[in-house]
This record gives sequence, C-alpha cells and structure tokens, in this order.
Amino acid sequence: MNLTTDKVKFESVSKFVTENYKTAEVFKKYGIDFCCGGRKTLDQACDEAGVDIAVLKEELENVNIDETDERDFNTMNPDDLIDYIISIHHRFVAENIPLLLEYTKKIAEVHYDTNPELKEIRDVFLGVAQELQQHMMKEEQILFPFIKNLYNPEKYLSNGSCGGAFGTVQNPIAMMEHEHESAGKAFRNIRELSDNYDFPPHACNTYIVTFKKLEEFEDDLHKHIHLENNILFPKAIRMETEKSQ
Repeated sequence: MNLTTDKVKFESVSKFVTENYKTAEVFKKYGIDFCCGGRKTLDQACDEAGVDIAVLKEELENVNIDETDERDFNTMNPDDLIDYIISIHHRFVAENIPLLLEYTKKIAEVHYDTNPELKEIRDVFLGVAQELQQHMMKEEQILFPFIKNLYNPEKYLSNGSCGGAFGTVQNPIAMMEHEHESAGKAFRNIRELSDNYDFPPHACNTYIVTFKKLEEFEDDLHKHIHLENNILFPKAIRMETEKSQ
C-alpha cells in the first residue's frame, strides 16, 4: 500500500492489517481497534484515538521495510554471535510473548463454540512461553557469560568461575538443546492444531493476526535454535576442548 498519497487516510484500518499483519502491532500501540473497529478509515481511527496521522503513517511505513540480514554467522566470533542472538532473537521472543498470550486468550474465548481447538492452542502456547522465558534467562545469566569467558577470558574474567557449577560446557548445552526440542515439539503441536495456521473464513482480524504471529514466532524460533545448536554451541565445545589440551 502506498502511504505517501493523501488518499491513504481514507483506507480502512482492517485493510492495512489484511495486507500486512505486522501493522497490527502499530495499531495496538496507539489503542486503535483493528478487529471489530477495523472498518473505520485511518483518518477516523486517528481522530478518535487522538493520534497524529502523520506519526502513525511513518510507523506503518517502517513496518514495510524488509531488512535482509546477510551476515555470515559461521565466521562470526562467539562474543558477537551471542550479542546478536540476545538482541535479535531473545528480544523478539520477549516482545511477542505478551502479545500472543493476550491474543490466543482472546480468540479462544470469542471463537470457542466454532473452534474449540483454540483453547488447546492457548494452553500449549502458555506452556511454551513460560519455558522459553526461563530458558532465555538461564542462557543470558549462566551459559552465555561462560561461553564469552571461554572466548575472551581477559575481557570477561569476572565471569570465569560460573562454569564450576556445571563442570564442562557440554552439560548446560545438552540441557539447552533438550529445551529447544521441547519448544519445537510444542510448536509442531500448535501447527497441527491450527491446520498449518489456516484460519477459517469467519476469522476476525485478531484471529488472523494471531495465527500469522504464531507462524512468525515459529519461524524465528527455528532460526534462533539453528544459530545456537548448529553454530554457537559447537564453537563453545571446541574452545573448551582446545583450552583443556
């Protein structure tokens, strides 16, 4: 959608969300109802919410920016790779869990009569969300500092003793990989329950956004787990082995 023309203010809120579900986050941020009130024009919605339409249009434009990351993660040092995982993937999980908890709960309550599987989807996501929050905390507070210290002990000397509790780095890595498998299994369950995120014809905008956000969350999780299981963790094991020789 071309946001540079003045005509855009007469487009409906729902049209924005239909064409790019990520815009739903912008509308939510400003308290604009994109579901039941989605038929209102952008101009009407901004007027009622007391939002400057120019500010809203600018944020909607930024949603459409396609940022392709062409980094070579295989050659990235562990220090930088950890920072990338935290700033991109851990941040994505932390920011999207509250939104998806709200949305999965809402559609389960509203659409239970026609789609009872939504309650199970809500419950499965609640469980995996809690697990991921604990998982990321363990990585950021224990495992990642130890790996950083393996890579650069002069810089991270204060964290050098944190490995004593688990002996070799392979022990917490094995635990993290087990938890990765658990999260992957949960999302395979959600994908099956949602019939590959295929929403029904009667789905409201919140229903549609929820399924698209769940699919986006799963896609990001796959990239996240790949960077840790296949690149970061093997690097950490090699570094520890080399230091012990």
